[in-house]
Amino acid sequence: MSATYNETDISRRDFLYITTGVVGATGTALALWPFVDQMNPDASVLALASTEFDLAPLAEGQGVTIKWRGKPVFIRRRTKEEIEGAKKVPMSELKDPLARNANLPADAKATDENRLKDANGKFNEQYLVQIGICTHLGCVPLGEQGEYHGWFCPCHGSVYDTAGRIRKGPAPRNLDIPPFKYVSDTRIVIG
Repeated sequence: MSATYNETDISRRDFLYITTGVVGATGTALALWPFVDQMNPDASVLALASTEFDLAPLAEGQGVTIKWRGKPVFIRRRTKEEIEGAKKVPMSELKDPLARNANLPADAKATDENRLKDANGKFNEQYLVQIGICTHLGCVPLGEQGEYHGWFCPCHGSVYDTAGRIRKGPAPRNLDIPPFKYVSDTRIVIG
């Protein structure tokens, strides 16, 4: 008498093999997670990862680049012309309609005002604070350049306006606004 296997036995065996493999892989991943997670910086290190900057020495039309968490941050004291030009841009002309401001909800519109607000909703229309990394491939754009006199990434031709919003080129998003807050009228803390 020879044993015969029907399709039900084979499919049940396949199911058990697959289920055992998935449970084993999940268990292994869960067991390894604490070892991987311990390599991340702890909360005390991240809490100290802030930068304070005094805006008072910046002259109108002047910009500086500082470092925060290893990233370039552009801080610019905009001229009246730059402010007015940024305010007049219709939302329909923007490639990216979102503010990309870490201090606001993710769906906030890319108005000039929303690009300037800090964590408390306070803003000064003269000062723009943004992460200086092109959203296309991570290059560092050049300031006061390009068709809109904002920032220009010479690597692939992305053009940002005076509010850091992408206007032309391959970059898909506006320059990001880092978490920051005003601690006085002329001092900010980034991070």
